[in-house]
Amino acid sequence: MPARNLIVAQSGGPSAVINNTVRGVVETARLLDEIGTVYAGHHGIEGVLKEELIDLTAQAPEEIALLGTTPAAGAIGTCRYKLKDWQNEDFDRVLEVFKAHNVGYFVYIGGNDSMDTANKVANLARERGLDVCGLGGPKTIDNDVGDSEFKLIDHTPGYGSTARYWSNYIQQVNEENMGSSPADPVLICQAMGRKIGYIPAAARLADPHREMPLLIYLAERKVTIDQIHEQIAATCKEHGRAIVVVSEGLSIEGLEIPEEFIVRDSFGHPTFSSSKITVAQMLTNEVNKRGLPVKGNARCNVSGTDQRHSIFHASVVDLAESYRAGEKAALLAAAGEHGYMSTILRTDRENYTVKYDKAPLKEVANSERHFPADWISEDGTDVTDEFLKYARPLIGDGNPSVPIIDGRIRFAKLARTYADQKLDAYVPQADRQSPPS
Repeated sequence: MPARNLIVAQSGGPSAVINNTVRGVVETARLLDEIGTVYAGHHGIEGVLKEELIDLTAQAPEEIALLGTTPAAGAIGTCRYKLKDWQNEDFDRVLEVFKAHNVGYFVYIGGNDSMDTANKVANLARERGLDVCGLGGPKTIDNDVGDSEFKLIDHTPGYGSTARYWSNYIQQVNEENMGSSPADPVLICQAMGRKIGYIPAAARLADPHREMPLLIYLAERKVTIDQIHEQIAATCKEHGRAIVVVSEGLSIEGLEIPEEFIVRDSFGHPTFSSSKITVAQMLTNEVNKRGLPVKGNARCNVSGTDQRHSIFHASVVDLAESYRAGEKAALLAAAGEHGYMSTILRTDRENYTVKYDKAPLKEVANSERHFPADWISEDGTDVTDEFLKYARPLIGDGNPSVPIIDGRIRFAKLARTYADQKLDAYVPQADRQSPPS
């Protein structure tokens, strides 16, 4: 059978290592006779709908190699456009693009919503007589793809690097807090994580022996404003200071963020960094209003997108595994393995080793991982050693080798070489039509 082409695309928030998964797909596909040209959907599925397909096979090999240390999604773009069941015109358009460009493989890199899209698109293509393998590449800094038993996937590329960021960040925060505590004894830090606590939990990696006055509050464990103020005050009495890490989606009874202040993305998810007020600022204001048992005030730090795109904080383990996840997706494609996401499974818990496998897209799309309740301390202010055993190998040791030229980071510079457009121009359906009521 003649080689058919592959489209790879990205969806959702980027990570420090997402491009290394793309690199794994491209470099592996170049070695496989079954796969012809590799295209990238520019800005995810939106690029596919608009027939904006970047030719990755035509790129210089050295630029593809540089994707390994190029963070975020500037190289091929991402999107937050979801194909919902009512968008029949969009589904039809994707299939037209596949047919026009001899696409036999579609790899979507992202989280649960992306896996659902990959599954729907490829299944529909097959129903319409197109032999398309739909595959997924795992990506999410939240580590919420998969199941809570870690049987579908142990962890997702992107999480290890964000966890390492928070490990490094809290160590530096502790130095700041120790020095400025006579005036600013409490420092409240907000971490990404709408509903799941793997990112704020990673703060404990900075202090595995629990020597810092560190309090960690995960979104999974609700707390009242009275409780959290009392716990901060008690820590200040004992240590003279406190470092507090909160999930951006933490629900504090008695200190709720009004719905009108919350901004939501096209998936309906809150984007707290875009909202008019943050839980960290609200908590800081309330703590200062109620007062502390020591001199001084509370301050807050709200980390932005740097926690998901800092290549200098990237984990070398995460970089290696993200590449292998992309490699596995390309191998699954060439083998005709339709309907799977490439996965990372831990094979030895004591001496960290993994294998690269596959999980059905349908199971991944319909699953939701939670932070294990027994990994949260009884008082809700810490995580257990079991979490540390799980997360410590993921942040690795040492720093990634990032090329610097003339004092500036050398990122990949992909040529905007697009496939010839063969279809009429198209505006994605959700951009011009409201969903049915």
